[in-house]
Amino acid sequence: MAARGHRMSKTLAQRKYVPAQATAELARSTPPRVARLASSRLGREQRVDDILRAARDVFCEKGYGHTAVAEIAARIGVVEGTVYKYFDSKRELLLKVLERWYEDMFGDYARDLAGVEGARARLRLLVWRHLRSIRDYPLLCRLMFREVRGEQDYHGSDLHTLNRRYTQLLIDVIADGVKAHEFRDDLPLWLLRDMVYGGIEHTTWNFLCGRGVLDIDRVADDLVAVLCDGIGARRTADELRLEARRLSRIADRMQPSPRSPRKPASRT
Repeated sequence: MAARGHRMSKTLAQRKYVPAQATAELARSTPPRVARLASSRLGREQRVDDILRAARDVFCEKGYGHTAVAEIAARIGVVEGTVYKYFDSKRELLLKVLERWYEDMFGDYARDLAGVEGARARLRLLVWRHLRSIRDYPLLCRLMFREVRGEQDYHGSDLHTLNRRYTQLLIDVIADGVKAHEFRDDLPLWLLRDMVYGGIEHTTWNFLCGRGVLDIDRVADDLVAVLCDGIGARRTADELRLEARRLSRIADRMQPSPRSPRKPASRT
């Protein structure tokens, strides 16, 4: 047992020191200037990530107007000047926070959509995931709606481009449904897109303002039903048969009646 334990300890010790040896070899084989640049890049990326996470938290807690850059800096233990080393203004910080949120929302949409059959089911997935983002991040949604979307610096910005890419996913799904003859081909796709996202925004506004709850499954089902089925009343089979008979009688009355042969005039 002692010999076995000794061998195990030796093996663990060897495993323990392999990464260190590999790191030392890598350090010796990497030019010093390249190593410094790599370390600097990683340090910058980590600092930017820390600042954006702190900014997101403070913006959500206090709102954009009541947030001070100094407080964001204090959250990660740096001075205010460090934040301005990476971001020109508080406004840029807000836009970058929302850009990162949009990038996270993309997630693995392409993979998830590829695993869903049928345009209607894929449409529901997009609607449901958008509703889930609103439910899970209501404070970020409020920042987007109240502080960004109506401002002049939004249109043409990177955030605006990300938003257009995001909504294009829905347009592509509807276009695929048109090609597959699942959806009508005589409606403008931009109008359907605006109906979906405008309807979602209006439906969820009370929730975003802290009033009520959001049932994302019900809203997704209802919205997709309205979009795909329209608002015409559904009729039973008996009602459809009665309607067909009524239309048939109308058609019969509209047919011209055959002229009866004229009787020859009597001679006197």
